[in-house]
Amino acid sequence: MNLLAGVVVMLAKMAILLGVVLAAAAYLVLLERKLLGRMQGRLGPNRAGTFGLLQPLADTLKMLLKEDTVPAGADRWIFLAAPALAAAPVLLSFAVVPFGDPLVLFGRRLPLVVADMNVGLLFILGMSSLGVYGVALAGWASDSKYSLLGGIRGVAQMISYEIPLALALVPVIMLAKSLNLSDIVAAQERHCFLLLQPVAFAVFLISAMAESRRIPFDLPEAENELLAGYHTEYSGLRFGLFFLGEYVNMILLGVLTAVFFLGGWQGPLLPPAVWLALKTSIVPVFLIWTRASLPRLRFDQLMALCWKVLTPLALVNVLATGAVLVWWP
Repeated sequence: MNLLAGVVVMLAKMAILLGVVLAAAAYLVLLERKLLGRMQGRLGPNRAGTFGLLQPLADTLKMLLKEDTVPAGADRWIFLAAPALAAAPVLLSFAVVPFGDPLVLFGRRLPLVVADMNVGLLFILGMSSLGVYGVALAGWASDSKYSLLGGIRGVAQMISYEIPLALALVPVIMLAKSLNLSDIVAAQERHCFLLLQPVAFAVFLISAMAESRRIPFDLPEAENELLAGYHTEYSGLRFGLFFLGEYVNMILLGVLTAVFFLGGWQGPLLPPAVWLALKTSIVPVFLIWTRASLPRLRFDQLMALCWKVLTPLALVNVLATGAVLVWWP
C-alpha cells in the first residue's frame, strides 16, 4: 500500500510540474513578443483574446495543424526522433529541482521535488550534456548543408561552454558542501551565493546563455547565414518541440540561477512560491532584453570568449575559493 501511495504521489507531482512548466513556457513566448514589441516601439500580439492572452493557444493550434514534412533524402527515423532528444533532457532536469521546503501532510513529510537526489547537480549537468545529441542529429539527418553546418556549430558551442558552466558551479558545491539542490538552498539561509560568488554567477549566466543558444549566442541558427540552422527542414509539431525546448530551457535557467545563487524560495514577507517565481523570472526577462539589445557574435569570438576568458576565469575563481575556505573556514 505504501508503494502504491508513493507511486501515486510521484505521478501527481510529475503531472503538476509538467502542466505548470508547459503553461509557463507558452506564456513566456507571449511575454517575449510583448516585451520585444515594447522595446522596438511597436505593438505585440493583441488580436487573439483580451490583450493577446489567447495567442499561445493560437500558436499551438497553428503548429499542430501545419503539415509535417520529411525531406526525401533525410534519415527518416533519426530525423523524427531528434526534436524529442532536444526537448526531453530539459524537461527531465526539472525532476530534481526543489520548489520549496517540504510540506507535512497527515503526519508525513512531502518534499516539493519529484526526485530528491543527493547528486541532483550532477544529474542536471548530465541532462544538459544530452541536449547536444538532439541538435547534432537534427543537423546531420536533415540532408541539408545549412542544417549540417548549424548542427556542427551547435555541438562545438554546447560542448565548449559546458566546461565553464560546470566550473562555475564548483565554488557553489564547495560552499554548500553538497550536490543536493535542497541543501544548496539551505546553505544560503544567511547570505545568498550571489554576494559571495559574483564571478561564478557571471560565468554561469553567460555559459548558460550560450548553452541555450539565445542571441547573442544563436550561431547554430543564424538566420542570415544558415536560414534556420539545424532545424531548417522541420515543420509542424516537430519544429514546435525545438521551440518548446528553447523556452522551457529559459525557465530552467531561471530556476537554477535562483537555486544556486539567489537563495531559492527564501525571502521575507512573501510566500516561498512567490519568491521563487520572482527570482526565476529575472533570467528570462534578461535573456529577452539581450535579444533586443545585442548583436550576434562571430563564431571565432564565441570560442575565444569561452576558452580565453570564461574558462580561465572560472578556474582562478575555484582556486581562490579553495584558498579562502582553507585560510578562513
